Amino acid sequence: MTARIFTRPAGGRVAVVGSLNMDLVVRAPRLPQPGETLAGSAFAQVAGGKGGNQAVAAARLGARVAMIGCVGADANGEQLRAGLVAQDIDCAALETSPHAPTGVALIVVDEASQNTIVIVAGSNGEVTPDTIARHEAVLAQADVVVCQLETPPDAVHAALAAAKRFGKTTILNPAPATGPLPADWLPLVDYLVPNELEASVLTGLPASTPADAVHAALALRDAGARNVLVTLGAQGVCALLGEAPPAHWPAPRVTAIDTTAAGDTFIGALAARLARGVAAPAAVQFALRAAAISVTRAGAQPSIPGLDEVPT
Repeated sequence: MTARIFTRPAGGRVAVVGSLNMDLVVRAPRLPQPGETLAGSAFAQVAGGKGGNQAVAAARLGARVAMIGCVGADANGEQLRAGLVAQDIDCAALETSPHAPTGVALIVVDEASQNTIVIVAGSNGEVTPDTIARHEAVLAQADVVVCQLETPPDAVHAALAAAKRFGKTTILNPAPATGPLPADWLPLVDYLVPNELEASVLTGLPASTPADAVHAALALRDAGARNVLVTLGAQGVCALLGEAPPAHWPAPRVTAIDTTAAGDTFIGALAARLARGVAAPAAVQFALRAAAISVTRAGAQPSIPGLDEVPT
């Protein structure tokens, strides 16, 4: 396979606070039922984790990126760090745990390109408020700070609070969502980006259709989020941007191969465009196009497109 070469013009700065996992990916005819054993057709070991995926997406799509996180002192950690460095991502704030192994994700992908994922946090659980305090200079230098929920909540809150103290634009991808966010979180979030399942968990409302997603987004804005983007897979994205009327942008029609990291591609693309000063509606639609390209390819980070592949 010929390696893709990614164009990286000087862009805005993005700091990603989050997880790095080694993804163990199995392809199967369908997702297994409880207690069932299926014969898979393929296996791959691929760099992943929401934080790592989003950092790679932002870097490939034009941003200068720094990563704050933690890997284990093992072969997986070395490989993940090397992969980020190869994307010109600043890893000075990527710490190494002396006792926790690098996080892993067990992923099953079916013939319809849907997936189920089980995550073992490992060293991702070592990211703490003290970690954030040690690397506040990275947040201070960024234009956009991106967080998810695959690292401990107190560290995520510390990162969002520090970013707002420095006057930065913040993006929170509330994944995985286990319930409503604490009341003091949403005022720290400029762009809240859940998928339909996460929006439903956060609000207790259905969010699987564009109309339902708008209602969920309105509830989240009422709770304190400034801008809400509910991603709906092949249905596109419902956007509530400031005081503008709700908007629904459908996804480009593509043949999906693997939806792993599509949401992370969307987040990274959005961060990269916002960091360059692109207006929010254009940034969202660019992110939607980038995510559509990613689902036409297998794997997490290998599926993320470069800037020259995404129409602007």
